[in-house]
Amino acid sequence: MTEQTVHLFGIRHHGPGCARSLRQALETLQPDCLLVEGPPDGESILPFMQHEQMQPPVALLIYAPDDSHHAAFYPFAAFSPEWQALRYGLEQNIAVRFMDLPISHQFALDDEKESDDDDAVEASPDGDPLDWLGRAAGYADGESWWSHRVEEREDDLSLFEAIREAMIALRQADPEARYSAREQRREALREAYMRKTLRQAKKEGFARIAVVCGAWHVPALEKLPPAKNDNELLKNLPKCKVAAAWTPWSYEALSRASGYGAGVVSPEWYDHLWRYQGASHRDIGWLSRAARLFREADLDCSSAHIIEAARLAQTLAIMRHHPQPGLDELCEALQTVVCMGESAPMQMIRQKLIVGDALGSVPDDTPVVPLQRDITQQQKTLRLKAEASEKVLDLDLRKPGDLARSQLLHRLTLLDISWGHLAGQGNNSKGTFHEVWSLRWEPALAMNIITASRWGNSVEHASARYAIERAQHASTLPELAKLIQQVLLADLQTAIAPIANALESLAATQGNSEQLLEALAPLVAIVRYGNVRQTNSGMVMQVLMSLAPRAAIALPGACSALNDDSAARMREKVIDAHAALRLLDNEELLTGWWQALMVLAEGSTAHALLRGTATRLLFDLQTLTTERITTLMNLALSPANPPAESAAWAEGFLNESAMVLLHNSELWQLIDAWLSGLNDEHFTRILPMLRRTFARFSSPERRQLGERAAQGERVAQQEETSGIWDEQRAALMLPLLRRILALPPHERENHVE
Repeated sequence: MTEQTVHLFGIRHHGPGCARSLRQALETLQPDCLLVEGPPDGESILPFMQHEQMQPPVALLIYAPDDSHHAAFYPFAAFSPEWQALRYGLEQNIAVRFMDLPISHQFALDDEKESDDDDAVEASPDGDPLDWLGRAAGYADGESWWSHRVEEREDDLSLFEAIREAMIALRQADPEARYSAREQRREALREAYMRKTLRQAKKEGFARIAVVCGAWHVPALEKLPPAKNDNELLKNLPKCKVAAAWTPWSYEALSRASGYGAGVVSPEWYDHLWRYQGASHRDIGWLSRAARLFREADLDCSSAHIIEAARLAQTLAIMRHHPQPGLDELCEALQTVVCMGESAPMQMIRQKLIVGDALGSVPDDTPVVPLQRDITQQQKTLRLKAEASEKVLDLDLRKPGDLARSQLLHRLTLLDISWGHLAGQGNNSKGTFHEVWSLRWEPALAMNIITASRWGNSVEHASARYAIERAQHASTLPELAKLIQQVLLADLQTAIAPIANALESLAATQGNSEQLLEALAPLVAIVRYGNVRQTNSGMVMQVLMSLAPRAAIALPGACSALNDDSAARMREKVIDAHAALRLLDNEELLTGWWQALMVLAEGSTAHALLRGTATRLLFDLQTLTTERITTLMNLALSPANPPAESAAWAEGFLNESAMVLLHNSELWQLIDAWLSGLNDEHFTRILPMLRRTFARFSSPERRQLGERAAQGERVAQQEETSGIWDEQRAALMLPLLRRILALPPHERENHVE
């Protein structure tokens, strides 16, 4: 009988040094069975790893089709030891198996109710146990220690025995009390299943079994306890239905900064180490790439800079007793020599050469949901390449190709597949013909696609069904108005009628004035800009013709009996609705709206801020004469009114713009007279509100106000009368205006006083 041997290879999940040594060890051992830490649920799709279109980084996705909250990603890079081990096993046509606890069990365990003591244990202040080794060896943390001692080494010395001894010592020193009862049970189940898988391989008669697992698990697999102990632990585990798929991954998602628990700090640097394995000048290669980036960004970086940076990095490595410069030495040298000590340019190096923006690819015939396949096909047809780095896309909606791209992006956004977000409206001031999108493909979108696939097998069908479903559960007019706007932008013709009917039904029974006002802007945008997208917005116009009059009728009552905060919010809604209706340019709707503003401006029950706002809107429309505006202002700013009420009216009337004061002398004089008539107590009370109002003016406007105040009424009097300018009287206003505008005192004022 052939003697069975089991070889345990403890690795870090993503590390070029481990991957290189593991590949050499497997080629030397030539095992007939390979057990790898991973989900057995994904074994059926492992053969796709040999496909020429499979380009890491990629991830094995295990998910529950019936529960979108359950998904697990197992990322792989070219330098991942598991990837190299699996590729070796498939190339040699030997038995390859995953040995971790199946995800079908783990998802079901996640659904179990937590016990009261599961959260009783706080995280240890000592952090990762690997940090203990790092600090003991003189490093800042375990990451730095492992990178220098394992991943960046270039020798061929065996390291797995040393890793084994280190892990045995760490597990003996690591108290179980650091973990909750739930975490301890989950870890015990995982290692029990690993041992069960190992026993099964031995039972089947394999002679040379290679086990590739996280270094932490090596001590638990070295000596197998009685099988009945593990079987009893694994007995009657809950289970749920799962499916498996391959999905592209990115180096940014692989990094620890993304939140990935097994991530590494520097995926692109590890990729460089993997590609340059065995090379004697890997540091020069990396610095040369950095030089190219600096030059592309128009930063000074000559060959002399790179030579000096390489010398400095090598000197630092010698001082720190490192065989070769590592990432820390290279970055320090680059920042010192090329960046002249500045840290800002190093952000680009970190993004491109430390973390990286690589995005993998998977074969076209990989098992995926039909929605994913449709998205992939449309990306190819419309020439929209998925990239990990951010890309700006400027679309001209007059072009059929750009219009189709816009519709696809809007449909994906509607499905919560946020490949891109609308960053602007391009070069056209009205936003009529241009859209500017910021695109960035995130690996996590794969799960969003799976979640959205329950609505349909194509992007168009799924987004339309999803929109209709949202409309049926919508409870507010603004929500429905924005939804129908999204639907028209996405050109979902089948969803327009159901959503428009839902909007009309809700509008007929809706008595909330604020919601009526909020719904106007998105509806007007649909009617105003729908033609450029070649969409029929007639149904929306019908809804708008019934909605706008109701909003106008309800406006005066909605502006009454409000506190200051509510009035401020209502003011924004009134201004937005006003701008939308003016944009529509419909005489019937505008007439009703102007009448509502007139009632609001001339009434006495509404909040002063809103009465002032209505007056200003009518003044800008030239609906009210200057005489009538003067009368309303005199009434609002009368000394008989509480100062706070007068200040609120002034804030609403000025409407964050000083131009009305700069170009209308009569209104200036009214404001001047009102402020001059306040006593010290009243002025002190309203000063904060006045400062808030004037602070919202632009810097040029405030400067012009100050200049006009300094000149007194010289210009106005020259236009209206030939009277004599009294400089001393005018100067009396300067301290007051400087307090309002928050300007520093002038030396001239002290002289005048």
